Amino acid sequence: MQRRTLLQSVAAIAAVPLAAPLARAAGQLVAVVIPPLRKPVDAWRKLLSPLACAVLFDEGTERAFSSPLLGEHRDGTFVCAACLLPLFSSKAKFESGTGWPSFTQCLPGHCGFKTDHQLAFEVRTEYHCIRCGGHQGHVFDDGPAPLGKRWCNNGVALNFVPKGQALPAWRT
Repeated sequence: MQRRTLLQSVAAIAAVPLAAPLARAAGQLVAVVIPPLRKPVDAWRKLLSPLACAVLFDEGTERAFSSPLLGEHRDGTFVCAACLLPLFSSKAKFESGTGWPSFTQCLPGHCGFKTDHQLAFEVRTEYHCIRCGGHQGHVFDDGPAPLGKRWCNNGVALNFVPKGQALPAWRT
């Protein structure tokens, strides 16, 4: 391998974010860039219910055991209720007994994270939709093997798309 080719390859690899989702193009894996959607909260309030806006954009929490998605067991995809970006496969869903839909992992590169200090007695890891920034829930270390993570999600922050039904186009 020539030095120039080696340096170009190293530079290309370094430019790909480690958490970027991957897709196949011409038989090769390539990073998929999810562009951020910058929309004012007032615009979301016109599209979503008051509870959905309170959870997604004011970092609220819905009442435990209130989400119809808690009992959703069909194959499919859970998408962000705001921008419609796919966030979870139904294969990652499990019954945690906590009162909120729970998952073992999100789709790679589709969630962002921040430290949440809202509770005085506990520091938590919050996750949000990487595209619109909508608050989804928190990640805990008490999930099932082999990953040991519980992604505790507000059901009102998600929509479910059954397998065989086309995923909705992302909102703009």
